[in-house]
Amino acid sequence: MANAPKPIPSLRWWIGGLLFASTVINYIDRQTLSVLAPYLQLEYHWTNTDYAKLAIAFRLAYSVGQTVFGKMMDRFGTRRGLTVTVICYSIISMSTSLARGFYSLMTFRFLLGAGESANWPAATKAVSEWFPKRERALATALFDSGSSIGAAVAPLIVLGIYFRWGWRPAIAIPGVLGFLWLIAWRWLYYPPESHARISPQECEMIVADRQESECLTEAVRPRWRDLLKLPQTWGTIIAKTSTDPVFFFITEWFPIYLVAKRIDLKSSVITLGIPFVVADAGSFFAGWLSGYLVRRGKSLSFARKLPIIYGGIGMTLLILTIFTTNKYLIALLFSIVTFTYAGFTIMANTLPSDLFERGSVASVSGLGGTGTGLGTIVAFLLVGRVSDARQAMGTHAFDPIVIVLGIIPFIGMILALLLVRNNEATERGLVRRI
Repeated sequence: MANAPKPIPSLRWWIGGLLFASTVINYIDRQTLSVLAPYLQLEYHWTNTDYAKLAIAFRLAYSVGQTVFGKMMDRFGTRRGLTVTVICYSIISMSTSLARGFYSLMTFRFLLGAGESANWPAATKAVSEWFPKRERALATALFDSGSSIGAAVAPLIVLGIYFRWGWRPAIAIPGVLGFLWLIAWRWLYYPPESHARISPQECEMIVADRQESECLTEAVRPRWRDLLKLPQTWGTIIAKTSTDPVFFFITEWFPIYLVAKRIDLKSSVITLGIPFVVADAGSFFAGWLSGYLVRRGKSLSFARKLPIIYGGIGMTLLILTIFTTNKYLIALLFSIVTFTYAGFTIMANTLPSDLFERGSVASVSGLGGTGTGLGTIVAFLLVGRVSDARQAMGTHAFDPIVIVLGIIPFIGMILALLLVRNNEATERGLVRRI
């Protein structure tokens, strides 16, 4: 006992920090192409439709991979599963710089999407393993905020490398970050029951909350087809599918959108990052608010649905950007959209761990990710074709797309509220009470 390692205080939040770092790196790697897109379009004479094909190649693999890797995480465990996928996508990210043409670049982006798709199911499962229900929304906000930070810092890193050494090093160098992260991951991450550095008090708190939550569902291990029969599953899928494609439009098309608005990117690097920094504030606000409501005795349903409501309403403000070319006003409106989006998506990412037992959390999260991917593929195809067809409209080339993207989250909000509720499946123990 004298040689036993000293417990790490609040170890679960160190685990949350690792998941945050993984998401940051994940987003920096994927953002390299979107940041460089306006310059590569000029160099290689790509149309918006060409760029859409590259984005769709990533999203196609990403959408399928979320469901496949979600099931894999439930079967093989978070530690092993995320280790393998981070190694794979880091190698692929670095290798993308070797692309010699449009279709080889498309192949690398497809493979990158497959590798990166495991992050959200894995992180959602890790949160369900390590955090009690009153902290899950905030823990989800922590790891999910990495997407905004990654998107915010990517222009600074990628453009800094690009203007000095060109686009190939700008793609290859960020890929090294994943290997550095793996050192910390392999050292620190184990399930709480077998972790040598967890305090007895923290372990007891986590296990007691889990037993309380799973008392009705511990024997239930639904298959995909069984999960898809539940309205709660469809509620979580719709919550993600109606919102994430909007954020992906912002992350992957924002530079091209600003150029279409006649805004110079080199003088607007800070403007590019502002909406993503604000999204982080939205993530933590929603996580704190939901946890605060639970602690105040409000139902879990109310605590999760309030951010969904203000998220669905706030994202409609995206439509107002069609009326201005002022980069500061555009940044403000996009920031309001990303702030409210963050609340919506944090709840969408938290719902699987609220509603389903541990053996199904990553599977349901993966199904939601697949729905998001398919929705994003359709959206990007339309974005490319519509914006190319409307090039003569100048600063208004993206208007129809922006209007649609502002409306869909509001519809998704309504459907999610109707589907995620206690019903017969709750009484049968197929899902937890919310």
